[in-house]
Amino acid sequence: MVLNVCKYGEKVLREKAVPVSLVTDELRQLAADMVDTMHKSRGVGLAAEQVGHLEKICVIDIPEGCEDGDAEIFNAPIQMPLVMFNPEIVAMEGSQRDKEGCLSFPGIGGSITRAAEVTCQYMDAENRIQVVTARGFLARAIQHEVDHLNGILYVDHMTAIERLSFAAKLKKLAKANGGVR
Repeated sequence: MVLNVCKYGEKVLREKAVPVSLVTDELRQLAADMVDTMHKSRGVGLAAEQVGHLEKICVIDIPEGCEDGDAEIFNAPIQMPLVMFNPEIVAMEGSQRDKEGCLSFPGIGGSITRAAEVTCQYMDAENRIQVVTARGFLARAIQHEVDHLNGILYVDHMTAIERLSFAAKLKKLAKANGGVR
């Protein structure tokens, strides 16, 4: 089922997610609905807050060909879509700066600096603890979605000048969706 994507200005986007104690059939269905929503919206990642839920869940699906050669080879063993319950970044390395967008910010995209490589621990749909290390675009997506789960939005990482360049769009979007910035 395709869910409604919350937009900038809606209070839920600034909430911190609540850890999941046990992955149930209901939570598996929410994750499946999030994957459907992400695909329908043509996104590469989605956090539970973006669909109005506070469970600590995110989904990521990096299409083939989106990574550069080194990252693509490094990330190849990681099964997509990646469904993570209670994800926590436990290590970060290096730096990368690239364009980033977000389904909750239609028409707004900016360059963001993030770690080049991350190691993330999470629980899978079968309640097993997993650890994944990713580079490049996948590392960027993991950081973006984990930020969402902590109430941090990608515009919070923009430089002051970039935020200023989007000020009118951000103000209009926030006003249309409840006014929380």
